[in-house]
Amino acid sequence: MNLHVGIKANIAILFPPAPKQARIQRGNVLLKQGDIDAAESDFHAVVSATSFWRDRLILRLLYLLLSVLIKLAVEPRNVEVAAKVELVAVLRQYLHQAKSFFERKDYHSAEYYLNKAVEVRCSADSYLKPICLKWYCKHLMWDPSLYRLRAKCLESLGEVRKAIADMRTLTKLVADSTDDYLRIAQLYYGIGEVEQSLYQIRECLKLNPDHKECFPFYKKVKKLAKMKESMDDATAREDWMTCLEKGQQVLKIETKVSEIQMDIYRHLCRCNMKLGHIDEAIQQCTDVLENSDPNDVEVLCDRAEVYLMDERYDEAIEDFHKAYQVHGESRRAQEGLEKAQKLKKQAGKRDYYKILGLKRNASKRDVSKAYRKLAQKWHPDNFSDEKEKKTAEAKFIDIAAAKEVLSDDEKRAQFDQGIDPLDPDAKQGGNTHYHHGFPGGFMFREGGGPFSFKFNF
Repeated sequence: MNLHVGIKANIAILFPPAPKQARIQRGNVLLKQGDIDAAESDFHAVVSATSFWRDRLILRLLYLLLSVLIKLAVEPRNVEVAAKVELVAVLRQYLHQAKSFFERKDYHSAEYYLNKAVEVRCSADSYLKPICLKWYCKHLMWDPSLYRLRAKCLESLGEVRKAIADMRTLTKLVADSTDDYLRIAQLYYGIGEVEQSLYQIRECLKLNPDHKECFPFYKKVKKLAKMKESMDDATAREDWMTCLEKGQQVLKIETKVSEIQMDIYRHLCRCNMKLGHIDEAIQQCTDVLENSDPNDVEVLCDRAEVYLMDERYDEAIEDFHKAYQVHGESRRAQEGLEKAQKLKKQAGKRDYYKILGLKRNASKRDVSKAYRKLAQKWHPDNFSDEKEKKTAEAKFIDIAAAKEVLSDDEKRAQFDQGIDPLDPDAKQGGNTHYHHGFPGGFMFREGGGPFSFKFNF
């Protein structure tokens, strides 16, 4: 009970001139605190006193004061108190039902009756309905046991955020809310909100710095929060290797809470994608989509990008298309879908990455290395047979073209968008044109003449 309000109400009873109004006030306070029996006693006392004086007036002045009696009988204050007496009986029944269902682990029904107790309305056929509707409010809003019980129901039903809301209300109603702050911190941690968990556990330590459970939990959450912050900073700097390392460290610390693990996998999905770790990226993206949010637009797009690297165009198109359906304003999803469709169409044509045996995330150094190796292998001078020489010549032309495109940032960007910059029929090919020259100074004559090559690697 709120001691200050309770004492004030009791003093009002002891000192006239308004004992009736004081009893009503105290009854209201007791009702909001959940002390239904005491509230009922005060309300009955008011109704009984009113009835007693009304009966005496009826006996003595029945025919002279009829109008006065009618006014007294329907005086709003008296009717309101009678409504509260009726309300007490209703609330008692609701609480009995709620506790009974809770003990039977029927949390849906228990929550239903607890909600009705907090915000009760008169039944539709009640003669007191007009008064109840006027007086409608939260009747047991100062009863901490009610919020604690409802929070347990909500937690059991998986409504963790609603449970947290009740627990936060509870901390304002009790003198020592140390354990309640600990529970709130644990609930936030369980849904992956590490920063909120850290804030709440600090509130616990403010009340009791030596709390045997709060301090160890605080150390764990603080360490994890610092690692997540480092991972976020690395992502912002596009330091993908550091991001990967920090994420793996978090997973070693937290092996049970799936929401935290899924949040880390979201980061690792992108980090591995940027690093070209195809198998790892696909696995982590898939874990998030299957176990957390199947409509996560960014994860869908990240996995689609990995599929493109692996030349799995149908899977990439499917992911980009789903992301675009979920969020039609996602420019990344729209452009990615168009890109994947172009690349699929391009797959039947000359693929410069395949010619050099490279993945789409290959560096310029990888391009140069692959080019040297293949150019030496398919050098036409290595073949004496005329038919083999013709085959080598065709391959050599493709190898040179691949080197030209993949070594040039602008041409490579066009090719990555599904446009062959060396294809004269490509309308978007810009001002580039295909030629039979070779990077590094390779030139040869057709028509059966001798080949002449100059290597400038």
